[in-house]
Amino acid sequence: MCMEKTDWERAVDFHGHSCPGLATGFRVAQIALSRLNEVRSPDEELVAIVENDACGIDAIMLLTGCTLGKGNLIYRDLGKQVYTFGSRSSGLALRVAVNSELLHNATPEVTALRTKVFGDTATEAEQEAFSQIQRQKIEQILNMPAEDFCNVEKIKFSLPGKARIFNSVKCQSCGEYVMEPRARVRNGEIVCMSCADEYSRGW
Repeated sequence: MCMEKTDWERAVDFHGHSCPGLATGFRVAQIALSRLNEVRSPDEELVAIVENDACGIDAIMLLTGCTLGKGNLIYRDLGKQVYTFGSRSSGLALRVAVNSELLHNATPEVTALRTKVFGDTATEAEQEAFSQIQRQKIEQILNMPAEDFCNVEKIKFSLPGKARIFNSVKCQSCGEYVMEPRARVRNGEIVCMSCADEYSRGW
């Protein structure tokens, strides 16, 4: 008998492995969908703005349906575990800030063990010990009360316009096509950004 996979199992399959980072994005997505009373977005009904490019983004894409390809996942390189979700149908928006103390409360011993594991110097026993710590952290993140996991606030939010499809133009230098808004003019010719020799004076 074939059992249907849980959302968490599907997230692990999509990401490739289970880890606390994936669990973090999973909980963020669950909480956002619940608070907004929304389901997975088949088109651009939901918009997600993510402030990091860590493991959890895969779970957010899977659960919410917000993806780069559809244009309803917007990445801001701010390095923070902060996420904004907006609903086009209700006009509601939430800012979800993960409790950073939860993610950065490792003991010196665990930090040293992590360094060994990621530096490929850990023994088999040390690798298993670290895996057990990771499993415990994942369980904690997936099952702890939402109010301990993150801070959620309703915000006023101007939803971005829906994704647009632009014409492409041929770069006169490399011959590859580029979308018009990303094209540049160099010596009177249309070129892509890679061939444009961007000019800067430091600002």
